[in-house]
Amino acid sequence: MKKALIAVALLMGAAGQAAAIGTLADVAVYDRAENRNLPVYFHEGRYYVAGKPGNQYQINVRNNQAGEILGVVAVDGVNAVSGETANWSQTGYVLNPHTSFGVKGWRKNMQRTAAFFFTEIENSYAARTDRPTDVGVIGVAVFRKKAEPPVAINRYLERRRPEAASDKAQAKEAQNTGKDEMAQGSRDDAAAPRSAAAGAVGQPSTVAPGPEPKKLGTGHGQSETSVVRYTNFERASSNPDEVITIYYDSYRNLVAQGVIRENTRLARPNPFPGQFVADPR
Repeated sequence: MKKALIAVALLMGAAGQAAAIGTLADVAVYDRAENRNLPVYFHEGRYYVAGKPGNQYQINVRNNQAGEILGVVAVDGVNAVSGETANWSQTGYVLNPHTSFGVKGWRKNMQRTAAFFFTEIENSYAARTDRPTDVGVIGVAVFRKKAEPPVAINRYLERRRPEAASDKAQAKEAQNTGKDEMAQGSRDDAAAPRSAAAGAVGQPSTVAPGPEPKKLGTGHGQSETSVVRYTNFERASSNPDEVITIYYDSYRNLVAQGVIRENTRLARPNPFPGQFVADPR
């Protein structure tokens, strides 16, 4: 069994859950400057949020399961815990059943993180570490925990009796099953390194042409307290049970891309704007 880290998780309320997506876990992007979950927009099979440059944010992950889960969190293609180019076999956050944890930034050690904030792409952490290709996306790969094996029966304590043909067949099947589980367990151990524990749709509008706006990324902000500790977590599979993906950009850019459709109302004259006849100028 591999060592992992577990976050000091919080029991969060249901407020803002409409802005979260996911099944095994709910993931929401929370704007810390405006104290709200950012609305999620669905467009052509993808989920988007609009970030405001300069605002700090956090990624809220809630475990909806009755057992522990591991969430490998990536921002702009970078693992939020280790700083490696993200791969879902890497470290992540372990959440206890029905608890939530706010990932506020890039993990610097067991006690502190560097805050996430929306910024222009050239100032993003990914671009400043020569990895600008995947800027503009948040991902959480969710893994279930491997179930505890059943307690073995000591057959030497059983009363000896003749084995029927059906008993032999069942024993052979159980033996083969045991070998498969053991082999799978070895593969899972190899794939589970140390881990850190833990739409809105509007109406169409016309966008005026202009210079191409800069894409948003996530910066490496101020140091903050965020305490985690190690725990044991063995993945049920080397592949995630769910991958939750949220793309982000500025509001203006998402309107230009057709992700957000603003309401545009035609101005109509009012037949009774005043009460009496005013003097002309």
